[in-house]
Amino acid sequence: MEKHKQCCFIGHRTIVVSDELKSRIYEYVEDLIINHNVKRFLFGSRSEFNRLCHEAVDKLKKKYPNIERVFYTCRHESAILERDKDNMRRAFSIVCGRDTEFVSFDAEYAHKTKFTSGRAAYIERNRAMIDDSDFCVFYYDENYRPNKRKRFKSDLTYYQPDSGTRLAYLYAKRKCKNIKNFYGRN
Repeated sequence: MEKHKQCCFIGHRTIVVSDELKSRIYEYVEDLIINHNVKRFLFGSRSEFNRLCHEAVDKLKKKYPNIERVFYTCRHESAILERDKDNMRRAFSIVCGRDTEFVSFDAEYAHKTKFTSGRAAYIERNRAMIDDSDFCVFYYDENYRPNKRKRFKSDLTYYQPDSGTRLAYLYAKRKCKNIKNFYGRN
């Protein structure tokens, strides 16, 4: 019996969302399930692309209930598991006075450097997701530059030169992973 495969999603924080992109993602993920035996989908955080992919996997989970959504957490993060979602939504509505939908997962995974990685937490989390995946789905624009956020160190100001998505994409290429990039029309 063939081992079930895994797929991770990594993309820029802000992307251009369209119905066509949503449709392409849905069709690609369904193809991974049907034709490539992918059963586990790995997610990070803080990205419109991740939210879009989670939406597609969520819809497909109704059709293929054996697939699993796994949240790879970084420092100061935790997943809302599917079994706890309704209780969390009720508690939030009581405390905040409004109803909110939560993104939920079937499992949470804390990679080995979650609590020791410091500023590199997201980079190391992305690498762990890539290492654990057979397929890597990206929204990577080589011309994208993150918002320049000032960081202070010994009275010197410097800017973040690269996006985490770029670093992850280059890492996945070095690891010879099966990569699908949804930026543009490929």
